[in-house]
Amino acid sequence: MTIHSQFRLRGKNKDSYLELILDFPLASIRSDAHLVEAQKVIDGLLARERLNEGEATYLDALSDLVETYEDEHHAIAPATDADLLQQLLEAKGLSQAQLSREAGLPRSTISEVLKGKRRFSRQMIHKLAAYFQIDAAVLAVNI
Repeated sequence: MTIHSQFRLRGKNKDSYLELILDFPLASIRSDAHLVEAQKVIDGLLARERLNEGEATYLDALSDLVETYEDEHHAIAPATDADLLQQLLEAKGLSQAQLSREAGLPRSTISEVLKGKRRFSRQMIHKLAAYFQIDAAVLAVNI
């Protein structure tokens, strides 16, 4: 069965793509051991100074396979509001008192969020986003 496609690799690009396929076939990742091997191939490709079109195409496909496996087997839970706020404070070298004064937020509210007793309110998200000059969507992941 012959499939015709607009996408084609030719010459050196086709050869390098096929060599990579022969060395490490593109197939669904089925185990953590297979994942480790796929990551080694990815690391090797990323360590190269330049990739030709065939190598870049292979890397994209293998990365998609790894991402699919990791999403299913090694999902990372989203950061909590406390985690987000703690990271912002540490990144800017701020204390809770400084943030309270400069962003116009009650110190008790900041403390409760950091202890996990309170979640961000919409008003707090807008004040924090403006203060830290970040997109409010970054802070609204748990709403």
